[in-house]
Amino acid sequence: MRIFFLLLKTVVFLLLLGFAFKNTDSVAVRYFPGLEWQAPLVFVLLVFVGIGIAVGVMASFVIIVRQRREILGLKRELRSRARPLAAPATAESV
Repeated sequence: MRIFFLLLKTVVFLLLLGFAFKNTDSVAVRYFPGLEWQAPLVFVLLVFVGIGIAVGVMASFVIIVRQRREILGLKRELRSRARPLAAPATAESV
């Protein structure tokens, strides 16, 4: 299974590398009048993919923190409701 994933990663890497070599043309990204950024197409795509990943991680971070707080509260509630175990009754010898 490891070999399969290694081959899959290699194929994806080679496809992306070929894409990068084929798309080296410069593109202009215009923000506001008079503000323009020129860079290779691959670089622009990587920057915006990275921004998208960062936004996704930040959005999921809020959800994860909320869930962890809820889990901690539920664990505390479970501990407070748990009854302490009674000591085992010993048989008195007659």
